[in-house]
Amino acid sequence: MADLMENEVFRAFTTYAAIVIVKMMLMGPLTGYFRFSRGAFSNEEDVGRKSAEEKKKQLRTHPDVERVRRCHLNDLENIVPFVVIGLLWALTAPELSCALLHFRIFAGARIFHTVAYVCALPQPSRGLSWMLGMLVTFSMAFKVLSTVLFL
Repeated sequence: MADLMENEVFRAFTTYAAIVIVKMMLMGPLTGYFRFSRGAFSNEEDVGRKSAEEKKKQLRTHPDVERVRRCHLNDLENIVPFVVIGLLWALTAPELSCALLHFRIFAGARIFHTVAYVCALPQPSRGLSWMLGMLVTFSMAFKVLSTVLFL
């Protein structure tokens, strides 16, 4: 493990993986914020102390809450593969400059994707940021397979 921490590519990967994972983890509290501020809850126990009339009003969906939830789901679909593929790629000893370019583009694309999704920026901003992140992950996957392919 000490050898890995001396590897600059692995340290760069760890840094950017931690950044996007923390970003993804913050989507949970953001969803909670939108639920409370919009008065839209999905579970009976979340409104248990309210009157029957209040429960009916608050047990509902709200477009803003659903937007944040979809953004969180999109993070799960994209950040988890990035972390797995990025780790495998970091272990193949790529050039530091190439690795930093991949990691920085992915992190920037995911942060911008969140801003575009939550703030409802006009398309194609969200779509392009999603595509950029996917291209980075596919590029790393191709590099892993071309380095270690063993059939």
